[in-house]
Amino acid sequence: MGIPSEMRDVWVQRRAKFFIIPSPAEDQKKLRAQQSSQEGIRAGLKAAAITGVFTAVPTLIAVRKVAWAKANLNHTAQALIISGGFF
Repeated sequence: MGIPSEMRDVWVQRRAKFFIIPSPAEDQKKLRAQQSSQEGIRAGLKAAAITGVFTAVPTLIAVRKVAWAKANLNHTAQALIISGGFF
């Protein structure tokens, strides 16, 4: 089910004939949407970085300083726990 290729080609050709000029309001909306998405990306990256630090530092300290973890976990296990804290 779908549009047969002949009909699709005719529709695309008919659509290309029209000359549409966007209004200035559409340009402003597009610019605001782009700026908003960039601000959202920055805020998300900032939040991810802060969250990563606040979760990784206590995990790193716990693995390195807690006597049980220091005695029973080898360096590979400690590294896996620390890297798991980042994700």
